[in-house]
Amino acid sequence: MFRKIVAAAAIASLMGVTPAMAASTCRNAQGKFIKCQTAPVKKKATPANVTKGKDGKCRFSSGPKKGQFTKCS
Repeated sequence: MFRKIVAAAAIASLMGVTPAMAASTCRNAQGKFIKCQTAPVKKKATPANVTKGKDGKCRFSSGPKKGQFTKCS
């Protein structure tokens, strides 16, 4: 019984440590620690159902929100 409790506690502690360890393991080809690179943020493309009117405001051109204003990208 005691072994099961100790084993469960060990597994729980490893699960808590793993994300922190993974975040600090960026290394270059020589094995030296470097700053981890993040993925570039892609700009969202304007959806096909959004059109810009004569007044410069964007609206949904089809679908259930047809005619409602939306944010222009």
